[in-house]
Amino acid sequence: MNFEPYPFEKLNDLLKNITPNKNYEPSALTIGEPQFETPLFIQKALCENSHLLRRYPKTSGEDTLIEAQKNFVLKRFSVKLKNEQIIPTFGTREVLFNFPQFLLFDKKEPVMAYPNPFYQIYEGAAIASRARVIHLNLLPQNDFKPQINEEELTQCDLVILNSPNNPTTSTLTVEELGEWVSLALKHDFVLLNDECYSEIYTNEPIPSLLEASLFVGNVDFKNVVVVNSISKRSSAPGLRSGYIAGDENILREYLKYRTYVGCASPLPLQSAATAAWNDEAHVASSREIYKNNFAIAKEILGITIPAGTFYIWLRVENPIEFTKKLYNDYNVKVLPGEFLARADANGINPGKDYIRIALVEDADKTRSALLRVKEAML
Repeated sequence: MNFEPYPFEKLNDLLKNITPNKNYEPSALTIGEPQFETPLFIQKALCENSHLLRRYPKTSGEDTLIEAQKNFVLKRFSVKLKNEQIIPTFGTREVLFNFPQFLLFDKKEPVMAYPNPFYQIYEGAAIASRARVIHLNLLPQNDFKPQINEEELTQCDLVILNSPNNPTTSTLTVEELGEWVSLALKHDFVLLNDECYSEIYTNEPIPSLLEASLFVGNVDFKNVVVVNSISKRSSAPGLRSGYIAGDENILREYLKYRTYVGCASPLPLQSAATAAWNDEAHVASSREIYKNNFAIAKEILGITIPAGTFYIWLRVENPIEFTKKLYNDYNVKVLPGEFLARADANGINPGKDYIRIALVEDADKTRSALLRVKEAML
């Protein structure tokens, strides 16, 4: 298998010969990792259940965790799931990598479609699945939303959406998601939405593909699955707690596959994750932090505050040179957008004019870093 270097490897290579200006405090606005303490009640649940390390975890997950995740889906999206319609997972990265391999194994010439730019695991899964890729370019002229080309969709076995989107911050309405569900049924492809940023919203809650499935009358979620995790919502990426939910016929066979993969979450982590999924107060507090960071970004950079995520997709002149200048002169790291995208069949790389900024620090550090970004843009 021939995998592309990860975006952060490319960034390290780009900056390796640069000595940053030591007059400034280092600031890394690159990785989507919340720089806040995991809430104490989650840490406490982990510590209090460390004795469970003596037991093997079940692939299907503990009943308490399944109930917590089902309750989250019910409270947040008004969708009532059966146990057979949800599987706890070891975060979502592993699912996004191995689910396409499971799904596409028996396809002679598999085809995947996903947004461009994208979370690089999608591309890795396509490579591991020997799948041909159709890029759904996210551009200003389509409001950074995946365009629907039915002729191409007839070829697809799996379509991955990502709403709210990393890195462009675009979100799809329940009506737009519903249109995708209808297309998945019409052309018989599996539709997956990566919803890992669903809880980081600035005003109105962002819809799930599960809601959209019910909206268009697909009450059994045929051909529809979603993934989600607590990494962003609970400042707990190290817990590696996520789920995949939707079509029970697909998930039944996928659960068998997972038994062989061996990626069951350790029981103390499941206990801590159960506490996190069951609580919403700490998530609301986190949202206020990110909302305030966006207000700071609007004040300094004049951005439009997005509906969700904690990213800024910022257009700059010559992003590669800008990234080097920003690190050299101001000791701030950002990620060039072209590292998160690929040139399509027409040679268009939809990330080439942008940088991605992750607003994952506190207000003071965010303000300091963004003032330096503004100065570098002058």
